Amino acid sequence: MVSHNGPRRRHLKTVTGVSGGADIYAAAVDPRISTLDRALEVARTAEQHRFDALFAADLLAFGAQGAIGAQEPLIYLSALSAVTSRIGLIATVTTTFHHPYNLARLFGTLDHVSNGRAAWNAVTSSLGEENYGSGELPGPEERYARAAESLEVVNALYDSWHEGALRADGHGGAALDPSRVRPIDHKGRYFTVRGPLNIPPLPQRRPVQFQAGQSAGGVELGARFAEVVFTSLTTLDDALAYTGAIRGRARELGRAEGLPYIFSSFHATYGASEAEVARLVRDEEESFDLEAGRGVLEDMLGGGVDLSELPLDRPLPEALLPEPGSVHRRRGRVEIFRRLASGRTLRELILEARHTGHWSAAGTPEQLADVIEERYRAGVLDVISLGGLDNPRTRDFVVNGLLPELRRRDIAGSDYLGATFRENLELPPLPEPAAPGR
Repeated sequence: MVSHNGPRRRHLKTVTGVSGGADIYAAAVDPRISTLDRALEVARTAEQHRFDALFAADLLAFGAQGAIGAQEPLIYLSALSAVTSRIGLIATVTTTFHHPYNLARLFGTLDHVSNGRAAWNAVTSSLGEENYGSGELPGPEERYARAAESLEVVNALYDSWHEGALRADGHGGAALDPSRVRPIDHKGRYFTVRGPLNIPPLPQRRPVQFQAGQSAGGVELGARFAEVVFTSLTTLDDALAYTGAIRGRARELGRAEGLPYIFSSFHATYGASEAEVARLVRDEEESFDLEAGRGVLEDMLGGGVDLSELPLDRPLPEALLPEPGSVHRRRGRVEIFRRLASGRTLRELILEARHTGHWSAAGTPEQLADVIEERYRAGVLDVISLGGLDNPRTRDFVVNGLLPELRRRDIAGSDYLGATFRENLELPPLPEPAAPGR
C-alpha cells in the first residue's frame, strides 16, 4: 500500500458508464428486451453503491470504432434520471454539430428534470461530419475555436437569469421580475445569439462542465472552461505532466486553485489471486484478434497509416509515426501512441490499443487499489471511471472488492454529500455573474 502523510484530500469520485449498445444487440435477438434494461440495472446498482455519476459516451457515425453508434445521451440519461435520485448524469455532446442555444436548453432541461444532477462532457468530435451537411470535418483549430465560443454562449445564457428574477408570489405561484432576466447580445465568429435563455434558472445554476480532449487545443479549452477534464493518461508520468500543464494554464487564466479536476477511465482486469490474474491476462492476449487490432491502432495513429503488411514482432518504423500537428483527427491519441511506440513491437502496440490509450491495470482488488491510490495521493486523480457493472463477475469485484477497499483506505467516500451533482463533486463555487445592466 502507498503510504501518505499530510491532510486528507477530497475523496476520489466514482463514475460508471451506461450505453445502449449492448441492449441494442440483445433486442435484435429477443425484441421483448428493452434497449434500456441493462442501463436501468446499472443505474440502480451504481446509486445503491454510491457511485457519484453515470457517464454516457456518444458515437456519431455508423460503424464507428466497431459499434453501430450509441443512443442519444441526453434522452438516455433523462430516462435514467427517473429511476435514480442522487447520482450525477454526464452526457457527451459535441459542439461541432450543435448550436449553443439548443445545448443550453437541452442541458438546462436535464438539470431540471433530474433536480440538479446534469453535467455536460463537451467534445469537438473526430467523426460524423458526413451526417451533418459538411463534406469535410473542420480542422482541429477551427473545432476548438467553435467549441470555445459555444461554451461562452452557453455559460452566458445560464447567467442571463439573475438572482431574484423568480420569487414566490404569496399565492402558491411565482412572480417574474423581467428586469433581472437580460439578453446576452452575443455576436461572434460562429454564432449570433440574443438571449436570454427561455427556461427558468437551473438548480445548479450551470450543469457541471466536463471536457474531453488533450491535444494542445484541448488543454487550452479545458484550462479555460472545464471543471473536470476527461483524460487518457497511460502512466503516472503522463498524469503528472498533463495535470501540471493544464492546471498551470488554468491558474494563468484566473481559475480557482485545483481546477480542473482530473478524470481518468480505468480499464481493469480483476482476479481473486495473482495466478488467476496472470491466466486471465494471458487468455485475453492469446484470443485477441490481432488483425482487427491493426485497424484500431491505425485509428489511434490518426487514420492515415497502413500497418497491414508490417511484421508483428518488430517495432514500427519511426518514419510511419505521424507528427501530431499533421493529423486532422484525434491528435491527443496520436501523441499517446507515439510515446507508447518507443521500445514496443507492433504486437505489443496492438494489444495496448485495446484500451485506446486509457489507463489499464490487472490485479486483485487490493493490488488495483494500490495503483489507484498512487495516482490519488500524487494529486493527479480526482474522478475515476470504473466499468463493468453490467457484467455479474466484474460487478462483484467492483462493488464487493475494489470499492470497499478504496473506502477502507479513506480514498473514496461512502455516501452523497449534497442534493446536486455539483455539491457531491465538492466543486468550488461558480464565478459570480455580472450584475444586471453591466
